[in-house]
Amino acid sequence: MSDVASVSTRLAATGTANALELRGVSKMFGALAALSDVAITVHPGERRAVLGSNGAGKTTLFNCITGDFPPTSGSIRFFGEDITAFPPHERIRRGLRRTYQISLLFTGLSVLDNVYLACRGVSRGRFSFIRPRRSDALMASAENLVEIVHLHDVRDSTVSELSYGQQRQLEIAMALAGAPRFILFDEPAAGLSPTERRELVDILTGLPSHMGYIIIEHDMDVALRVAESVTMMHNGRIFKEGKPAEIEDDPEVQALYLGVNDG
Repeated sequence: MSDVASVSTRLAATGTANALELRGVSKMFGALAALSDVAITVHPGERRAVLGSNGAGKTTLFNCITGDFPPTSGSIRFFGEDITAFPPHERIRRGLRRTYQISLLFTGLSVLDNVYLACRGVSRGRFSFIRPRRSDALMASAENLVEIVHLHDVRDSTVSELSYGQQRQLEIAMALAGAPRFILFDEPAAGLSPTERRELVDILTGLPSHMGYIIIEHDMDVALRVAESVTMMHNGRIFKEGKPAEIEDDPEVQALYLGVNDG
């Protein structure tokens, strides 16, 4: 099949396909089962939170979806296409993005330059050594992304001058490069002040409605404000699923994650 025909086939499939489907996904590290028979379906444009205590399997789940740690068994489909065996860069080409718990930024470059490089990295001209002009379409895209994450006032500042919260905002801008179809946010609120968390909520809720995401987050208040559905994990398995209000009021969730009991 030609490249054009292959792309056409993928685009046709996305019209009716779920954004993300995991079926029976397990991940073993020796004798340790980090994930056990996980099944998740996320619709196009859906915003979902994945919650759970440390060791619940949340980050391993992300690693399986992105291809960093391919699953031991099970399948992963992205907008109708089976990507289970795809390397990470092929998943990126298809519109999947991710942020990480640890910042991956060029601290000696400006905010705008960081975002421009992210846009350049997912473009066809990524190997060109020609210095961009201000009229460069990718530079215009970078400017727009800086606006979206509320960093216009510090666009020319170096990353090393930014607060920790601003660096996390920059990571979101870089994840948005190339108009992704789906994003995985890995604990974006970790280490943020209350003011920075409110800013994060504003950014995530302000993303285009067609852009779905999954957010892993320890801060349940942030997660429940930016998600329309919630998956709770425990010991590598799906423990509960439901709407934010249902999860927040569930007595089993409160007992397990909030330390609430009947006695």
